[in-house]
This record gives sequence, structure tokens and C-alpha cells, in this order.
Amino acid sequence: MANTVDIQRMLGTYPIISDQVNREQLLVILTELEKVLARDVSGAVVEFGCYIGTTSLFIRRMLNLYNDDREFHVYDSFEGLPEKTAQDNSSAGEQFQAGELTVSKKQLIREFQKANLRIPIIHKCWFNELTSQNVSSQIAFAFLDGDFYESIKDSLELVLPRLAPGATIIVDDYAREALPGAARAVNELLPKHLSVQTIHNLGIIHT
Repeated sequence: MANTVDIQRMLGTYPIISDQVNREQLLVILTELEKVLARDVSGAVVEFGCYIGTTSLFIRRMLNLYNDDREFHVYDSFEGLPEKTAQDNSSAGEQFQAGELTVSKKQLIREFQKANLRIPIIHKCWFNELTSQNVSSQIAFAFLDGDFYESIKDSLELVLPRLAPGATIIVDDYAREALPGAARAVNELLPKHLSVQTIHNLGIIHT
């Protein structure tokens, strides 16, 4: 069984290969994933919005630490960010425009190969193109990094009905002033019996 020391050691050993997530956030994500694995919650691990794969690589390392062979799916357009909507308007600035943060699927695969890690099941698509056939019937852990309102809304609509008992969702940018669409989507769609805990701009939802 992993613990905080193991996770800290992992974060000290392997590089963080992009500036889109920091060490403190990764510690939260991996600690929450570890709780799910320790309780042997049924279902797949899914990541909506993987960029170059920083979080994906650490998720795979945590699964390996537990010798956990469950399905791990990542979803990304690999075409950068979509267009913003009115729900994403923020007085904090106009960061993150359509087309930014573009990487290729080949780049993601290359990072896994360089790290000598098993490549996840990769879905190249916009989230609004997905149907129930593209998503596991049961989900134990979901990391949603869609940045904008529509992307978080689309991924939540796919994930929420498939959550296993004891599952966890983490929404990136939930408390980030420059990206208010993430919180707006969560607050609109989240069932009333669930609540959100905020740590380092991450919204954490336990079922």
C-alpha cells in the first residue's frame, strides 16, 4: 500500500514535464487516487484533457505501484483549447485562447515510451463528440482538465452517471478566477447530495 511518503518520493524522482500542473496539485491528485485504489473501488480511471501527459504519467506510476491493472483512459482533442463561451468570461484576464496548448497524440505516446510506462487507452476527440460507447460503464476515478465550461460540462455528463460507489472526481481549475467556466459547469450539474472540496484550485468530489 502506498502512502504520502511514497507519493512524495515519486514526485521527487520523476520530472514534471509541463507547467500546467504543479507539485502541490499532483500531490493532491495522487493522494486522492491512492485512496480509491486502497479501497479497491471498482471501475476505470479516466482523464479528460491530458495535454502532453504530465498527470497521465503519474497516474500510471500510481497504478503500477499498486500493481493495479484496471483500464486507464485518456481523452483529448490534441488540437488545443476550443473556443470560449460566455460562461468562461472573466475579469481576471483573457488567458487561454482557442488553439493554445496544442500537442499531438504522438507526443503523448512518446512521453510514455521515454518513461518506459504502459500507454493508456487514448481517445482523440472533442468531448462533445463522445457517446456512452466511448466511456467505461463504471468509473472509479476521474480527473477533468477541460479548462472551459463546455468541456467540463461535456465530461461531467459522461462521468457522473457512471461513478462507482466510493469514486472520486477531481476538477482542475475549479477555483481559478481566470477560468470560471469550470466551477460554473460543476455547480450546475453536480447532484445536491454531493459537495466540492477545494485544494490548490482543484475541486474534489467524493461519492
